[in-house]
Amino acid sequence: MKLIDALNWRYAAKRMNGEKVPQEKIDNILEATRLSASSMGLQPYTILVIENEEVKKKLQPAAYNQPQITESSHLLVFAAWENVTEEHVDEYINSIAKVRNVALESLAPFRASLMNIVNGRTQEQKYEWAARQAYIAFGTAITAAAVEEIDATPMEGFQPAAVDEILGLKEKGLRSVTILALGYRDAEKDFLVNAKKVRREADKLILKVA
Repeated sequence: MKLIDALNWRYAAKRMNGEKVPQEKIDNILEATRLSASSMGLQPYTILVIENEEVKKKLQPAAYNQPQITESSHLLVFAAWENVTEEHVDEYINSIAKVRNVALESLAPFRASLMNIVNGRTQEQKYEWAARQAYIAFGTAITAAAVEEIDATPMEGFQPAAVDEILGLKEKGLRSVTILALGYRDAEKDFLVNAKKVRREADKLILKVA
């Protein structure tokens, strides 16, 4: 499906039919998300993939009992790093050196730029920065799902502390930011299934600066 057609097709499905999404499509969505833009390329977040029905049932009350939680095929939980550390930076720098076959010494100026984030911000400021990076990937995942013709429901309506406890995120140094339910729309139960997409008109949304 072409990009604009896919974005016109997609909407935030309110009900899903429980049908499983083929693994190939899930893998494509996740790979597109892995390739998403990120400030300095650090990607200070983790994406948890949840298919287990019992885990989804535990999560549903923490998401105000939204039916998509259990009706979905998969849930993607985007969790930001609670803190960005020197160890994170060095792991990333070592990865760059390996993938690009360059000397670590040549990356010293870039490492110094990353260390400005580590040393120049409070832990909460670093978390907020990480959460914004997670949102960039979140948007990519929504778009990728549309291209794959998989319904995706973006969710901010949940209790992060409860989700974190259920998934044991604190022990992993993570905090949940957003949830993306993936599956197939239930055309009989979803009142929005045939609704026309409403967005601001381009001339009101987009301002061209001379």
